[in-house]
Amino acid sequence: MTLTFDLKTYLDRYRQQVEAALDAYLPLGYPPKIYEAMRYSLLAGGKRLRPILVLASCELCGGNPDWAMPTAVAVEMIHTMSLIHDDLPAMDNDDYRRGKPTNHKVFGEDIAILAGDGLLAYAFQVIADRTPLEVPRERVVRVIALVARSVSAEGLVGGQVVDLEMEGNPHATEAMLDYIHKHKTAALLEAAVVGGAIVAGANEEQIEGLRQYSQNIGLAFQIIDDILDITSTPEELGKSVGKDEKAQKLTYPKLWGIATSQQKAKALVQEAKQLLAAFGDRATPLQALADYIVERTN
Repeated sequence: MTLTFDLKTYLDRYRQQVEAALDAYLPLGYPPKIYEAMRYSLLAGGKRLRPILVLASCELCGGNPDWAMPTAVAVEMIHTMSLIHDDLPAMDNDDYRRGKPTNHKVFGEDIAILAGDGLLAYAFQVIADRTPLEVPRERVVRVIALVARSVSAEGLVGGQVVDLEMEGNPHATEAMLDYIHKHKTAALLEAAVVGGAIVAGANEEQIEGLRQYSQNIGLAFQIIDDILDITSTPEELGKSVGKDEKAQKLTYPKLWGIATSQQKAKALVQEAKQLLAAFGDRATPLQALADYIVERTN
């Protein structure tokens, strides 16, 4: 499997399935404006890395990826909510996301806030209502609790608060930076990877290994994001660049420099891949996805 695995084909196949599910799970409704706003951002493209990680993890642990599609869709809805709210003037005040005007630029700040709120609430409805009955309900409840924690003050929200507090703070430390990104970035990636494993019925040892894997790739993902904010163009990223420096944020390149940051990201990914050794060749997709995180250019 290692010699013949084609990551591009794998990503394209699962991305198409995820795109179809996102479209089907959120049809237009009434009032139309809020559904249009939610769909505008949810269907705006992107790598779909988080939902693909859900499906890959489920498959790795012996489950049917179709069982995990509702969780995959829910994680992407929450990720989209975080982007809509992150782009608001009260947060990062961005005009473009994925090469298109941000949600509040198209629909106004009021509708953008409500679109994010709508996606967040609907995410949990999707897991509860659409997860097939082949999946025991206690697994579904555990996934809901995991995803909820990832976006709460223990996760994404808490990380965002500390991130805002650290802007321009001369006393910001590496420990604070790690805290921000373990919560703001890695927590939702953990929900994706571990959520897929829970749906499949993974044992506790497998879940713990996948939890550590997800935390490693989450930090590596953020380090590369920080680097790309310095080295890329708006056309390559589909969003504004240089905003971390303008906001006087503490970032990994600012702390370590670009070369050392790249080395640390690669070391995190290498360790993440080793954590999957017990799965043998079945871990190839998740190992390839870990490499993809540090090799990406957008």
